[in-house]
Amino acid sequence: MRDKPGEGYVGEDDCERKNGNSGKGECKMRFIHIADVHLGAQPDAGPAYTEDRPGELWDTLEKVLKICEREQTDLLLIAGDLFHRQPLLRELKEVDYLFSELTHTQVVLIAGNHDYIKKDSYYRTFAWSENVHPLFGNRLGYVEFPELETAVYGLSYHSREIGEPLYDNCTAEGLQRYEILLAHGGDGKHIPFDRKALSESGFDYIALGHIHKPEVLEKDRIIYAGALEPIDRNDTGPHGFVKGEIRADGVRTEWIPCAEREYVHLRIPVDEKDTSGSVRRKISKLKSEYNNKNIFKIILTGTRGADVVFDTGRMDDVGNILEIVDETRRKYDLERLSRENRDNLIGRFIGEFRDCEEGSVEELALSEGLEVLLEYKGRQI
Repeated sequence: MRDKPGEGYVGEDDCERKNGNSGKGECKMRFIHIADVHLGAQPDAGPAYTEDRPGELWDTLEKVLKICEREQTDLLLIAGDLFHRQPLLRELKEVDYLFSELTHTQVVLIAGNHDYIKKDSYYRTFAWSENVHPLFGNRLGYVEFPELETAVYGLSYHSREIGEPLYDNCTAEGLQRYEILLAHGGDGKHIPFDRKALSESGFDYIALGHIHKPEVLEKDRIIYAGALEPIDRNDTGPHGFVKGEIRADGVRTEWIPCAEREYVHLRIPVDEKDTSGSVRRKISKLKSEYNNKNIFKIILTGTRGADVVFDTGRMDDVGNILEIVDETRRKYDLERLSRENRDNLIGRFIGEFRDCEEGSVEELALSEGLEVLLEYKGRQI
């Protein structure tokens, strides 16, 4: 199957002039590989960013398109999940307009498990601009760009889950000098694949999507670009895209960070001297060191005074904290508690753990056990 093939053919001499290469046969093709843009998602965000985060997904896509235009990138490869769900018609019109503004770049995309092609999907009938080439078949298809001496292969999801290893038997057919595979999946429910089979498939470059963290399976050749922007609080770390070029002597790639924000998990150590106010200052200071425009999950660790209760609801000074998890343990005056409870269960319980080492599992058990026993005693009183 051939979708919107590139028109005409540029010979080697023309290609050399176009790309500024000096040696005959040194035609190079420049590409940008993105995946998992998830337009239309409502990302996890604190109060400061809840309204803005959906728009930032579009903003970051536009940032990539500006790079394509500025650098006159030949191909923009989108390895699935351009949308977080079934795209609305107005959303397709918006994204197609953005693509149509590219004066040089050809866009190739597949649908992933989030924006899979339903029977009534607008993907089926939408008329894309001339420089946009969807590979929306449920079996492997391709589009050729003879002027770039390049063919791009891919298939799309027509259901949320595909358990078949559809990529394991995919091979480059030698249609063009450079051949690329767009692929989305890699886990048990989303087109699992054998890395060795993929490596031996003959493609010059394999642009992967579905896994949101960037990952290189084979240097310069088989790469998860990762999501452009994180959308889930556990999707930590930097996000961005792959920029590369293919030449006669091989593929060269680099990963470019571009996300507006990151999700950052910060562990804040506290001790029995801390109060809600001092912990709030610790959080504010550490957030600023990790770029205060990011979105944070805070984990409080260590010990707190036996009579201290942290007011976590008042510790977000900016509005960019999603969650504060209190994993601290109370620091008890064991000698006093032992004297006051020598004739009951609490005293005997303390005696069982008297020689435990600080920071040990036994100390943790003592702290958690005492908290339960003292709370029960309070109810009895």
